[in-house]
Amino acid sequence: MLPYNLDHVAIAVADLDAALARFEELYGVTPIRRERIEDQGVEEAMLPIGGSHVQLLQPLSSDSPVGRFLERRGEGLHHVAFAVVDLEAALEHLRATGARLVDEQPRLGGGGHRIAFVHPEVFGGTLVELVEVEA
Repeated sequence: MLPYNLDHVAIAVADLDAALARFEELYGVTPIRRERIEDQGVEEAMLPIGGSHVQLLQPLSSDSPVGRFLERRGEGLHHVAFAVVDLEAALEHLRATGARLVDEQPRLGGGGHRIAFVHPEVFGGTLVELVEVEA
């Protein structure tokens, strides 16, 4: 139920190719996965950093959630993701504490993982994603 680990930190970018080139130049890191997630309106790339990842998110359109984020705030931190071994239990625990959830039920995210988002008002204005992983 409790977070198992930091899964990733997500950064919204306007140009994924340029951001990937910059990460490689600065840190020598290349993506382990790049994919389009149509139902979330993003193209994402996952970069391994130590025991965790940085996820770069480029919106597929300006009216997607990440597109609206970029329009309001510009490039930068979009969310923090925690790995959990039992997503349903984690969501139930959050509901029991009165936390506002963006996703009442798990949905499919990048890499085929089940995910759910917790509203930014719950934790200091930061959007939190829960990512189900094996123990």
